[in-house]
Amino acid sequence: MRFTSLDAWLDWQSTLNPVEIELGLERIADALQRLGLSSQFGCPLIMVAGTNGKGSVVSMLESIATAAGLKVCCYTSPHIIHYNERIKINGEAVDDDSLCQSFERIDQARGDIALTYFEFGTLAAIDIFMRAKPDLVIMEIGLGGRLDAVNVMEPDVSVITSIAIDHTDWLGDNREDIAREKAGIMSENKATIYGEVDAPASLLEMAQQKAVEFYHLGEHYKIESSMSGNWSLQSPFTAMQNLPAPALKGEFQKGNAATAIMA
Repeated sequence: MRFTSLDAWLDWQSTLNPVEIELGLERIADALQRLGLSSQFGCPLIMVAGTNGKGSVVSMLESIATAAGLKVCCYTSPHIIHYNERIKINGEAVDDDSLCQSFERIDQARGDIALTYFEFGTLAAIDIFMRAKPDLVIMEIGLGGRLDAVNVMEPDVSVITSIAIDHTDWLGDNREDIAREKAGIMSENKATIYGEVDAPASLLEMAQQKAVEFYHLGEHYKIESSMSGNWSLQSPFTAMQNLPAPALKGEFQKGNAATAIMA
């Protein structure tokens, strides 16, 4: 094994590729193939992108699925305290040894591919989740969507929480271009949930081009708040009344909760 500690692996990974952020799927797709892993899990995958609300929606999705008794694997970034927080199984962060063993498998398989720090971590999540045989996988996009390493996988449901001006050096300097990049996670003929009332024209065009099953907050699913603080959700699937306010603070979290329920 190249290193025996997680810190040593992470320090080395940060130097492997000279560019801290290098978008593109070619390197990670090649490494995934060399690892002998598929771009599909043996269970549904929900992929979450967006400018704001990603973390909230992922947290709610994970809580809903776990409460339903499913075995849930969840990949997020960045971490708050420990790197292990990025890769969780049933709400528990994976241990150092599991990460080190996965990093070693990736290192042995990658050959001369100069993976970025984020690509290495994403491959580790995929590798660990494949071995865990979960009922559901939830993966959060790191930056953008179309060329983000997470998008090497093929989602069954895509979630785009919101679109605002962010990461202009990589995604474009206007909302329409940024929407196009985030729409890159949509899978053809599968469902996409959009968690914002105001939808950029480019997002709707991409949804139509890919023939996705598109659900848009304020149009296909709607929320209504009551004086008590509770709220209701109307959707093509069901009407849910008298829902409690989300534990996460802010009126906007009801929209995030509705988006998670739809997914």
